[in-house]
Amino acid sequence: MTKRPLTSRRFVKPSYTYLIEKKRDGGEFTQDEIRYIIDSTLDGEMPQFQLAALAMAIYFQGMSAQESAILTEEMMLSGEVIDLSHIAKPKIDKYSTGGVGDKTALVLLPLAVASGIVVPMMCGEDQEYEISTLAKLSAVPGFRGNLSVKEFTHQLERHHGAFVAQTKDLAPADGKFYELRRNTGTIPSLPLITGSVLSKKLAEGAEGLVIDVKWGNGSFIKDLEQAKQLARSMTRVGRSMKRRCVALVTDMNQPLGDAVGTSLELKEAIQLLKGEGPEDMKELVLKLGMEIVRLAGVAGSTLSAKQTVQRHLEDGTALEKLREIVKAQGGDDSFIDDPSKFPQAKHIRKLPAPKRGYVHTINAAMIAKGVHLLGAGVDSEGGKIDHAVGVSEIKKVGTQVKQGEPLMMIHYNDEAKLEQALEYFKNAYRLAPKRPTPPPLVVERVA
Repeated sequence: MTKRPLTSRRFVKPSYTYLIEKKRDGGEFTQDEIRYIIDSTLDGEMPQFQLAALAMAIYFQGMSAQESAILTEEMMLSGEVIDLSHIAKPKIDKYSTGGVGDKTALVLLPLAVASGIVVPMMCGEDQEYEISTLAKLSAVPGFRGNLSVKEFTHQLERHHGAFVAQTKDLAPADGKFYELRRNTGTIPSLPLITGSVLSKKLAEGAEGLVIDVKWGNGSFIKDLEQAKQLARSMTRVGRSMKRRCVALVTDMNQPLGDAVGTSLELKEAIQLLKGEGPEDMKELVLKLGMEIVRLAGVAGSTLSAKQTVQRHLEDGTALEKLREIVKAQGGDDSFIDDPSKFPQAKHIRKLPAPKRGYVHTINAAMIAKGVHLLGAGVDSEGGKIDHAVGVSEIKKVGTQVKQGEPLMMIHYNDEAKLEQALEYFKNAYRLAPKRPTPPPLVVERVA
């Protein structure tokens, strides 16, 4: 399905200055005005300086629920909309606002597919310093994340799941708005996040969506109340567009799991698909997995959903699905069978605790920046990812450590890069004499 043609209605085009002033003063846009803004953005008719001013006005004044729903629909219809109605199984996707060490997508997609659900996962751009799902999968030799819409649909028909990059044909207005938000400091705008996420996810053919809204020092949403508002905004707009939608607000004040880095996170995901791995990741995978199978109608009760998720994690069927999907996308599936094949760093060094005490706080963003400096991210010049580097065995909040005991293990290949990264790693940790109470991983469920 492609974008509908614009109807020839009697609409007097307002000036861009009028639209900026209207939102600046707290006014509410009509559907015609929102459609005009989207069309002017796509056509390049609205000057960038006025588009920037409009984005900033929306950032400060917000949008009503109706405006957000209209914005989402218009962005979705700005390009191609994939029709998956010929696939009989329920089609549910999962989205995370982005977190340090968050490899849940790598586990949840094959887990959902093993449960009888189709997962059309298109991955957009992640926040600065975070490692995207596709960057992690690029550690598997031969893996292709760039599929055409036709290839994407074909894979869903045959294998019921795919990890692919967002194509330019789907919600192209979002691509332009995202670049603008990144350049104008308006990434955290709740209505623009809502429109961005839902327009892409609904354009890819998803019937329902489970959203992981993260808050904390490792997220671009630092305020808990703002995260709750975003969860409510997304579920409300999803429902208004006749889609099933559930959101969990989760903690991102420390890295998820024990490892950060492409190969290291893939290895941890494979562990989780064997029913092993860190406890916090197990908890989040279980809770998000239960929401997916319930939303799909595969499990009716909470107990049934829990049993379904645990069964596929423990009996190896979810791991087999990851292997199948990686192979279908050109990847060497022997790396899934034998994770020791992933590249190993030349050096491993511990980050010693400067004194005795309890881990009181961890700044997840600092750890992510340090890992990025080691070479685990694509640099500004488009350099290659070093799949061997990263950190592992991360001591979590509430853990008691002795002086000199490792707070984490650093995997690196370049001494100069290590020196840069060490400052971030050292400053990420705060130790205290008394044991703190670790924050709950899942703060709130919004449905």
